[in-house]
Amino acid sequence: MVKLENIDVRKKLDELRLPLFAAPMFLISGPDLVISACKAGVIGAFPTPNCRTTDDLEKWLIEIDERLLRSDETQASQYAPYAANLVVHRTNKRMPEDLEIVVRHKVPIVITALGSPTRVVEPVHSYGGLVFADVNSVMYAKKAADTGVDGLVLVCSGAGGHTGALNPFSFVYEVRKFWKGYIALAGGIASGTAVRASIVAGADFAYMGTSFIATNESLAEPEYKDMLVACTAEDLIVTKAFTGANASMMKPSIVNQGLDPSEIANYEAKMNFSGQDGAEVKPWKGIWAAGQGVGCINEIQPVASLVNRLASEYDDAVEAKR
Repeated sequence: MVKLENIDVRKKLDELRLPLFAAPMFLISGPDLVISACKAGVIGAFPTPNCRTTDDLEKWLIEIDERLLRSDETQASQYAPYAANLVVHRTNKRMPEDLEIVVRHKVPIVITALGSPTRVVEPVHSYGGLVFADVNSVMYAKKAADTGVDGLVLVCSGAGGHTGALNPFSFVYEVRKFWKGYIALAGGIASGTAVRASIVAGADFAYMGTSFIATNESLAEPEYKDMLVACTAEDLIVTKAFTGANASMMKPSIVNQGLDPSEIANYEAKMNFSGQDGAEVKPWKGIWAAGQGVGCINEIQPVASLVNRLASEYDDAVEAKR
């Protein structure tokens, strides 16, 4: 049995099969996806609001720990670390309770989103965990860096769900002027070649979401997965209509809800990231996100098969430059 307190997270990051996060995705990432990603050699992650209650969050973490760490020690030592994503926006009233549970379980990596990571850094560092802050501008990257985080997730143009506006190469270049810590690069990354390009551009990791939605282990509805296979980047729209923040959504899913994408394109909803505790159906229920790499998805497959393909493409890209 591998003990949580004996894990050197930085060392584990150096031993990944691929320098890749399976990004935390709202209503998509659950224990099966996280565990399968870690067993395949990449970082699996999930947003804590995916758990309907704090009790469910406790159960998820126990399950992940049991299946990843408390198995055969030789195998467990080869698995990648996992990450929990905390929404730190002021409307998420559950955040303090979620943070307490995350700290109690010594989650190896904590990713903050939609606000300052200040409240998270010290508690996570107290047990040797790492904190990555999700940011979509150079200004927010500087603010997050000043809080003592270990890594920055640069959300660029082309990302699915909540997206950014900057070109990934420009964003990395700007941030590397003042930041020497970890960088994970997000935005339209859907192949092993793109993962390699992220590293060459100056990042330490790629951050991939959309491709992992179309896996057997994701919580997405079958219709969602089928739509990903059918869509290309031309089928996307970026709008604040559903969450109040710029988000990249598939137009066919909007049409299926009886809405006209052209009419809602410039509508701006009120931000609310209060989680699922006692909440009614969210206004974006059935409106499905995707990044600009969606055109690379040709099938629904197990996580292990997806990572195998990505690793092969990554190795080919490395070999092509020798």
